[in-house]
Amino acid sequence: MCNDYRLMVDVASIVEDFAHLKIKIRFGEGAPNLAAREDIKITDMAPIVRWIEGARDEADLIQRRWSWPGQNKRPVYNFRSDGREFNSNRCLIVADGFYEFTDPTEKGKKRKDKWLFTKKDEPIFCIAGIWRETDDVGQAFTMLTMEPGPDIAPYHDRQIVILEREAWADWLDPSVSAKSLIRPLPVGTLNVEQVG
Repeated sequence: MCNDYRLMVDVASIVEDFAHLKIKIRFGEGAPNLAAREDIKITDMAPIVRWIEGARDEADLIQRRWSWPGQNKRPVYNFRSDGREFNSNRCLIVADGFYEFTDPTEKGKKRKDKWLFTKKDEPIFCIAGIWRETDDVGQAFTMLTMEPGPDIAPYHDRQIVILEREAWADWLDPSVSAKSLIRPLPVGTLNVEQVG
């Protein structure tokens, strides 16, 4: 499951990408200072985009913690989407890459192999997420997961839900069925390279 992702673009680039889809980004808590980050890890603060109620063509970009405490205080950083609708608290998690880890290919090597996945011909992509208010950490988000698509299956038996660009506004609208939006990307959509 995804426990490490990347975002190397600035706020202006994110705003511009959403503008191409006719979604105006607002900063309800002020424009965040986003530094380029190779590794966004569980419990880190990271940008998400949430729906502004009553405004389908506007969304709020804020920073929240990745993961909330679950059973035994273990972080809930991935959440199975299988068969669920998510009628509230949806968000888009902005990224330009994510990592998966596999058993080492070299004999005798102890560290896992690290693979970087990026979307072909797109500077950023959005991961389907949900957010929750908790007593322990306040508002936090998690990534939804699904069965792996053809580009991920050789590396992992689950994958995060990467939404098609045209589905971003629909994901933010809780009246649109989540099941209609959660599906694997076509083969060859993702680039993959070994980075560790």
